[in-house]
Amino acid sequence: MAMRFTLRQIEYFVAVGELGSIALASERLHISSPSISTAISQLETTLGLQLFIRQHAQGLALTQAGRRVMAEAKVLLAQARALHGVADELSGEVRGVITVGSLVTVAPLILPGLRRAFEAAHPNAELRQFTADHAALLERLRDAGIDIALTYDMEIPQDIHFEPLAGLPPLALVAPDHPLAEADEVTLERLAEEKLILLDLPLSREYFLSLFQRAGLKPRIAERVPDLAVIRSMVANGFGYSLANIRPLTDLAPDGSRLATVPVGGDHPPLMLGMATARAGAKPRVLEAFEEHCRAAITDAHIPGMAPVS
Repeated sequence: MAMRFTLRQIEYFVAVGELGSIALASERLHISSPSISTAISQLETTLGLQLFIRQHAQGLALTQAGRRVMAEAKVLLAQARALHGVADELSGEVRGVITVGSLVTVAPLILPGLRRAFEAAHPNAELRQFTADHAALLERLRDAGIDIALTYDMEIPQDIHFEPLAGLPPLALVAPDHPLAEADEVTLERLAEEKLILLDLPLSREYFLSLFQRAGLKPRIAERVPDLAVIRSMVANGFGYSLANIRPLTDLAPDGSRLATVPVGGDHPPLMLGMATARAGAKPRVLEAFEEHCRAAITDAHIPGMAPVS
């Protein structure tokens, strides 16, 4: 019996079923919403089944038939990935598509360059990008929305494998005319006297606050901002200091103002930048090749897009 549906239709169906929204599936897959909607309609016509209940306010919900098809569709996609893996192993080629997730704070610095170099070395490989906070990246790994995440070693669950690549100690960001701007390093005791603009992202904020807690200090939180780019401009304009673990090659804030970066003195645990992947299942050759690429490109001595810490 001829198969009248495509693996692409199955992939779109699974994404919509997991996310409950064509719009969210479009963001995950980097495919237009009309294309996904058309593929779902074609799949329903081919199977002669209604797979979703359209709920205008709540999005899409799987029907009972849709839930049964979803279970088999996931098995089919897993088998297809395994087949591609066998083909890659036998041919020795690095080919196929993987989705790489990255922390929203790190992605602008390292991800485009990593992607360009990897695709140049492996013309038959394609990388798709996804950026989010650390907690969201872990969830995407669990539901197979991404294949790998470039993130930190913060509260890694047992079902996720993390391989550290480079350590990033804490840094203080201050305005160029701040008294601390020319210091070789600054203590947490001194920073606790100043107004803190806290990077308000899940787990990142807990890490920075824990530095003070371990030292028995309480920071003066003036504002909580979830965007590091906004924070850099605020610091450069004198609204307070902030803490970060990344140091871009430029000392310019997004608005063109300058800021200064000062290492935080003391014995503070660095955040480890590394690769997170789901533990279950065999890895396709293209994913293994990207991991090898990251190991060579990201080290304590050099991180793409970042200046040395000292």
